[in-house]
Amino acid sequence: MATLLIVIIVLAFIFDYINGFHDAANSIATIVSTKVLTPFQAVLWAALFNFGAFFISKYLIGGFGIADTIAKSVTIQKGDHLALYVTLAALLSSIAWNLITWWFGIPSSSSHALIGGLIGAAVAHYQSFGVIVMSKVIPIVAFIVLAPFIGMLIAFVITIIIVHLCKRANPYRAEKWFKRLQLLSSAAFSLGHGGNDSQKVMGLIGAAMVASNFIPDLKSIPDWVPLSCFLAMGLGTMSGGWKIVKTMGTRITKVTPLEGVAAETAGAITLFLTEHFKIPVSTTHTITGSIIGVGATKRLSAVRWGVTVNLLWAWILTIPVSAVMAAAFFYIMKLFL
Repeated sequence: MATLLIVIIVLAFIFDYINGFHDAANSIATIVSTKVLTPFQAVLWAALFNFGAFFISKYLIGGFGIADTIAKSVTIQKGDHLALYVTLAALLSSIAWNLITWWFGIPSSSSHALIGGLIGAAVAHYQSFGVIVMSKVIPIVAFIVLAPFIGMLIAFVITIIIVHLCKRANPYRAEKWFKRLQLLSSAAFSLGHGGNDSQKVMGLIGAAMVASNFIPDLKSIPDWVPLSCFLAMGLGTMSGGWKIVKTMGTRITKVTPLEGVAAETAGAITLFLTEHFKIPVSTTHTITGSIIGVGATKRLSAVRWGVTVNLLWAWILTIPVSAVMAAAFFYIMKLFL
């Protein structure tokens, strides 16, 4: 059992690493497309603040509420050794979905892949939908729609305000200033990204540790777990995700430094709000909604809706597909137990 727990923890860190390079585009797409930083400089910048989010979550926010939400999204009984295979199946399906969508350059949600995998494997194990804790899952599902909409609305408002305030500014000087400001907005979004996404795997590791009686409850997770999760996320971000950068940075709408500041600031505000309320959301959905909100201030036709519709399909399919994949992985493993 100890060996299985070690395998789960290692796979969890691998998932965090993959999540980092899969979602690197979220933090750097606009800053690269506006040529504020080179791709290499951008991933280093984002990775630094991804890891720095550990100290924000632990010492400023005062805990890892999103990890707690993930761990409690399904009911896993303490001491249930088969529950370790539930978490293992969830991780395998999430990693598979992330790699598939990365390969095709689709900005899907690592968060919802993980949640879908956990739900699918738990239902397969306990043979009941009653294991799903609806009080935790319903807000997560609701924010599939709400997070990008909130990001879009905030980005729209911020862009209108900035354009109004700067309408008499010298265009050359204004662009120079917004390129500098984009360093700050990108850093803020990377903090939100690290704080939100790194905690999701923490929740899974915590659930596995409780199921194996390694710790008595989720509050007893040792400090090396969150530290390692944030580090793995940062290292993954440094590896980049160039196919998705292209989709996020150029194919949805053309983004200027001013609009980059608005989109990243809106995304950061949304992520900090949802972390405060302990709701895991997709950073991919959030920044995509923010970019759409920025594009919509020019005219609705400035948003390439064909690309956006494809993204929406990926968002809709992520939870059910990863749930089915996780259930399949669980049944396959059970054949050998």
